[in-house]
Amino acid sequence: MDWLISLATFLVNEILSQPAYLIGLITAAGLIALRKTAGQVVGGALKATLGFLLIGAGAGLVVSSLGPLGGMIQGTTGAHGVIPTNEAIVGIAQAQFGARVAWLMILGFAVALLLARFTPLRYVFLTGHHMLFMATLLTMVLATSGRSAVSVVVVGGLLLGVLLVALPAFAHPWTKRVTGNNSIAIGHFGTAGYVLAGAAGQLVGRRSRSTEDMKLPEGLRFLRDSMVATALSMVLLYVLMSLAYLARAGRATAFKAFASDGGSAATGLGNYVMQSVMQGLQFGIAVAVILFGVRTILGELVPAFQGIAGRLVPGAVPSLDAPIVFPYAQNAVLIGFLASFLGGLAGLALLTWVGHPAFGLALVLPGLVPHFFTGGAAGVYGNATGGRRGAAVGAFLNGVLITLLPALLIEVLGAFGKENTTFGDADFGWFGTLIGNAAKAGATGGSIAILAIGAVLLGAAILFQKRVVDTGWDPGARRDAVLPRATHAQGGTATAAGRTHPKIAPPPGAPVPPPPPEAG
Repeated sequence: MDWLISLATFLVNEILSQPAYLIGLITAAGLIALRKTAGQVVGGALKATLGFLLIGAGAGLVVSSLGPLGGMIQGTTGAHGVIPTNEAIVGIAQAQFGARVAWLMILGFAVALLLARFTPLRYVFLTGHHMLFMATLLTMVLATSGRSAVSVVVVGGLLLGVLLVALPAFAHPWTKRVTGNNSIAIGHFGTAGYVLAGAAGQLVGRRSRSTEDMKLPEGLRFLRDSMVATALSMVLLYVLMSLAYLARAGRATAFKAFASDGGSAATGLGNYVMQSVMQGLQFGIAVAVILFGVRTILGELVPAFQGIAGRLVPGAVPSLDAPIVFPYAQNAVLIGFLASFLGGLAGLALLTWVGHPAFGLALVLPGLVPHFFTGGAAGVYGNATGGRRGAAVGAFLNGVLITLLPALLIEVLGAFGKENTTFGDADFGWFGTLIGNAAKAGATGGSIAILAIGAVLLGAAILFQKRVVDTGWDPGARRDAVLPRATHAQGGTATAAGRTHPKIAPPPGAPVPPPPPEAG
């Protein structure tokens, strides 16, 4: 019997508790269920394992890159400054909670499939990296409140399953307004921003023409590359903060900002500025490594999940990543990005003048990547219901939202709130803050409150699906009474004025919408 106990101990301690191995085993199980060949199963499992290890390697680079910037912000403003980057905070958390995150993600996806199969919420969430991000957030919030590993996985898995089917339902009237049919849903945890943008468009843009009647410069298209956008934003941020820190602290102190972790003090002003540039580029490299790791995992894991879901939930609506809506309004994406970034600056000003002095909230600095992806999608949603004004106002409000909400979220992340990064998209902010504060009610009371929140969210989504989505409510009907609605034609977007605009391709790696169902 001793050998059996030793074998069980080995499996639990050396394999099942190691997240990289666990992810590989899950991938292998999914590929076996899809009847893949032995070579495909082994190759897929190995790639998923290596992808997870890449996330950890990138996280170490992120931490070392953000360290000097955090010191500069603290020294310049006296406040804790953070740059919301989902990949960065997830990579940092994996070192401590990797196994729990993996189990929570598995349970959450299973719960979501059951809910999609047996409730009216027939949405299958296939944005794997956002599943991973939300699983990590729930693990962090629940674990830092003192709960056991089993409690974290079970409670967090139930919450994740509810979110995966509820949030696509709440956004679906606006999504159908964008796409013109019921073929896809939005599966991205920026849903609150998209709904807000769509609602804002209804209020402000009744007579506003579509963004697609405008011609915008092609020179800004390079910002669609996430690695380029990340590196550019961080270089600009590092240089600006380093100069502000130099003016505040003086040369003797500022030149030592990069001397930690084996670095050397700056030898002059030019060297100091170029060290700042290099730190920004290093951050871009770190995020690129993490992104590559995430894509490597999901390239194997998501097809397995999708195949299994297709068998278990026939006729379900796939919920896909935010860039899925980009081709429907290319100008709105760029307008939304710029307006969201301006909203981020407005939110930062609000935190600087009110949030930090009055409540001690961290300063959330706008980054190009979250504002491009969520702001671009918010612009598309705002344009669908309110044209140009809707795109600009809706995306601006999204920018304010993804600046203020992360500042509140940091307050419930425990020790992770002291990192120089956090989660960026809107749903992470409001839901994480809500669950984190409920968890403070204690082990029993907190669990009851948390599960009650999940039950209310699920019940509200089912009611919304039956009373709003299934009845065919169109959030842009009032606008159609004034301006004829644009129709999407093959190869382009036809506007009320009869002009067409070629659709742009989504960013690399973005999902492709399925073809519309055949008539009859």
